[in-house]
Amino acid sequence: MSLMMEEIFEQPKALRHTLESERWHVEEFRRLAQQKQFRLIVLVARGTSDNAALFGRYLLELTTGIPVSLAAPSIHTLYHARLHLRQALVIGISQSGEGTDINRVLKSARRQGAYTVGITNEASSHMARIVDDVFLVRAGKQRSVAATKTYTGQLLVLYLLASALGSVVTLPAVSEIPERVEKALGLKAQIGQIVERYRYMRQCVVVARGLNYANAFELALKLMETCYVVAERFSAADFLHGPIAMIERDFPVLLLMPPGKAFHDLRRLLDRLRGLRAEAVVFSSPSAVIRGATRVIRVPGSMPELYTPIPYIIPGQLFAALLADVKSIDPDKPRSLRMVTRTV
Repeated sequence: MSLMMEEIFEQPKALRHTLESERWHVEEFRRLAQQKQFRLIVLVARGTSDNAALFGRYLLELTTGIPVSLAAPSIHTLYHARLHLRQALVIGISQSGEGTDINRVLKSARRQGAYTVGITNEASSHMARIVDDVFLVRAGKQRSVAATKTYTGQLLVLYLLASALGSVVTLPAVSEIPERVEKALGLKAQIGQIVERYRYMRQCVVVARGLNYANAFELALKLMETCYVVAERFSAADFLHGPIAMIERDFPVLLLMPPGKAFHDLRRLLDRLRGLRAEAVVFSSPSAVIRGATRVIRVPGSMPELYTPIPYIIPGQLFAALLADVKSIDPDKPRSLRMVTRTV
């Protein structure tokens, strides 16, 4: 079994450990946030962590009403712009905590009046030392180059921050996520049969919308780095503004479609894809009515859309790891990649 697959299956334990260890932090951070009265949240990250930040943007704006921005690190590191960040909360997200540009942004933001928070898996990292506060992803050492358990751990910490900053996300609901992940891991055998069909897939599109939009980016990234598939990712709305023109018969499209606000838009897109005779693989719930898909992967259980992103990335991770195996690619040794990437 690959390290990537081992870490995929470590996620229920890792998520429970993060939740149990960091939930005390929520009340402490809630009191601080009430004092600070944050008017802006800025998220800064790269790679897989940047996909977690994209999720954070949707989650935090939706549940707190505070505007959220994704930072462009080069504004700080190349152009040295002076931003006005008083009453801003700036959150850095990094598995290793050693991303050079991410840490420079955090230092710059702190000088410019922001309150800084780090989300990292490494307690002794540079990031953990330079921020005002740190939330630890307690996933254990990441051994696989392709991040899985640290991505879901970052998403879990963002739920904890959302519960501290607002009243929509609740800790009892977040506490159910590890069990939902455990059930989703039971899809391995089914997905193993499905990926055989895509042994020779060289390109595809991954589509989602809303809270699961970040998962489209994350699944596409996993397919690119572990299977060498050219995987484009789109919002269902943006996809109709041009990119759908590339779809022809048998072109693979993966759709993340949990029930919720985005479901009907995605179902209309699926109808279009059926008319184009595309190869559509849908990730949805057991009760969802899905017509026109080539394959449907049903994520066990019924849950509010707000809490679907972590359970719904699990079958995507399995799909990538199992497809790499079918393609005889070692997902633990992706060419040209290292565990920590330092950019400025």
